[in-house]
Amino acid sequence: MNKDPTKDTTTNGPSFTEQVESKASRKIQARQNSTPGIWLGLGMMGVIGWSVSIPTLLGVALGLWLDQRYPGVRSWTLALLVAGLLLGCFNAWYWVAKEEKEIRDEQEDNDE
Repeated sequence: MNKDPTKDTTTNGPSFTEQVESKASRKIQARQNSTPGIWLGLGMMGVIGWSVSIPTLLGVALGLWLDQRYPGVRSWTLALLVAGLLLGCFNAWYWVAKEEKEIRDEQEDNDE
């Protein structure tokens, strides 16, 4: 019972510590060289979709309310629909640019 657990003399394969070191180095390398998966892409599309659709729908709702309260020659609904869409697109563009910069910075830190 005084065996050294780091040396396995019963098999010709690598010792226990060598196996652990190998697995640990593979995990570290996988974390450093990880590529975004499909779920990250789908999640990003979902966030971008909501960031465009919510301001657009809020603009339509506010425009309908204004058109019912204050009828006029011009349509508040159409104007606020376009304004909400532009705001949502700007919001999505800003968010994607920010995420891309963070990913690029992280990759540069891993390269060093």
